[in-house]
Amino acid sequence: MTVQPANRDFSAAGKTRATPARDDVSWHFPAGGRPPLAARLARGGILSLNGTAGETVASARLVQDETGHARLETLNLDPSAADGAALLAALADASFLRLSGVERLLLPLSEERAAVAALATEITGETDTQAQWAVIDRAMLRQLPLLWRRHRSHVTYPFLRTAIGPEDRLPPLRPPRPDGPMYERWLPELGLAVSLRPIDRRTDLPLFHHWMNQGRVAFFWELAKSEEELDAYLAAQEADPHIFGVIASFDGEPTGYFEFYWAKEDRLGPYYEHDDFDRGWHGLIGNPRHLGRLKTLALFRSVTHYLFLDDPRTRRIMGEPRASHQKMLSYAADAAYVTLKEFDFPHKRAALVCCERDRFFREVPL
Repeated sequence: MTVQPANRDFSAAGKTRATPARDDVSWHFPAGGRPPLAARLARGGILSLNGTAGETVASARLVQDETGHARLETLNLDPSAADGAALLAALADASFLRLSGVERLLLPLSEERAAVAALATEITGETDTQAQWAVIDRAMLRQLPLLWRRHRSHVTYPFLRTAIGPEDRLPPLRPPRPDGPMYERWLPELGLAVSLRPIDRRTDLPLFHHWMNQGRVAFFWELAKSEEELDAYLAAQEADPHIFGVIASFDGEPTGYFEFYWAKEDRLGPYYEHDDFDRGWHGLIGNPRHLGRLKTLALFRSVTHYLFLDDPRTRRIMGEPRASHQKMLSYAADAAYVTLKEFDFPHKRAALVCCERDRFFREVPL
């Protein structure tokens, strides 16, 4: 492909720019444990990435040509940083957040080549000058383990068979449940960050009990029980390698509860043709301050994103909401889930829903 560089500053790009949030600051969360990074877009299209002390750790000039192609020029990454690829990923993420209609970002192949090579999947050039540009694709960037998922909290196992599990659906060996923060991502449409962490029944039990005993939650979850009974429920979950509970928060405020499971070993497994790395989840919004379609949809998309990031071999996220729960099915459809069929569980008439990796990253805005 030939790209003709008719430069113009991104600050004048117009209609493809997302609405700035919090003085045009977006936050980015490297997976390796580095503190959050703040991205700011200044006049002249200068995009800078700053650490918690305000120091600049990366910068570039964000421009667009007349055809709508976006480029990062004059890349500068902190030479003392060992995570140059993560810094570049944060710059690219910040660019895509500000360019909602752009799916590909061009970078000079000659600058910061090692970092660029860790993100780019294509090379394009200009026939006259032979200048080469590397291409970062939005959908592919969202799948890379450089941002959002906290690596230190858990690990991915190799494919090893085990004899522990349902006899008719023996799984691969599963890693232990995560420990500590799992995922964090900036939501430009809300101007806040969503995060996920494992539930801890030793400290979260009162909150879990309060949420489960709300009428609107109890109607679907049927867990309006005492703290002692709910403690036993969570203790049983801790002993089960196929499932674990998660607290979701907005800007650190606990907002909802989710259960992530491996679908093959789950009660859902016998009802469809499962794969070893299919995942699934159940969820609720417990904090009434955060009810509403925009926030609920942001959570549903975020947990789906996390599950795809967690293991690159996961190709599908499955679900089994009540077939009559039209609001839930509507949310699922807006997160790229499709209904495959209806079937009868012992306790409900369910809809089998499925989200495929390729479609999710191609169609769902993140």
